[in-house]
Amino acid sequence: MIGHLTGKILAKKPTQVLLDVAGVGYVVNISINTFEKLGDEGQAASVHTYLAVREDALSLYGFSTESEKQMFELLISINGIGPKLAQGILSGIQIDELKHALKSGNLSRLVAVPGVGRKTAERMLLDLRDKVDTVAGEKEAPLLASFKIKDDAIAALTTLGYNQKNAEKVIRDILTEEPSMALEDLIRQALSHLNK
Repeated sequence: MIGHLTGKILAKKPTQVLLDVAGVGYVVNISINTFEKLGDEGQAASVHTYLAVREDALSLYGFSTESEKQMFELLISINGIGPKLAQGILSGIQIDELKHALKSGNLSRLVAVPGVGRKTAERMLLDLRDKVDTVAGEKEAPLLASFKIKDDAIAALTTLGYNQKNAEKVIRDILTEEPSMALEDLIRQALSHLNK
């Protein structure tokens, strides 16, 4: 099995990268999170890989971190989640945020991920809640606090009648600029963005 590749990026788009490894071009399916971490065309890149084998195809999936690969493998272990859906899930949510949602039983956050319906989210919670600790991640304590503030802010905005996806995008954009913002300031700033 191909477990890791290092080569030159010949071409890339949000869902795929073409890597030249010693003269052989590998088409590797990637998540948007991995796409954002890869360099530009012509630069060297390394990806952890998973080879999905089906009767009619061999598909290579690539990940910028070992923890993303571990989460992918957990996701595809669930009945009804194949490699394509797992790739989509990893494109729609950061690894540590997904871990937090699974550990805390946050069904609404999982359903907000594109491609994940209520039944799939429930299955993810049931199957992965106890396994998610095996996935390597960042330092948990500050992350859990920031996810709680983010979840609380989104809950407040949806209670006020704002669309959940719009609220999540605005909150994510604000926290990218200023990660340590207090909950009240975050809601106030989000309201000003949403009311423009």
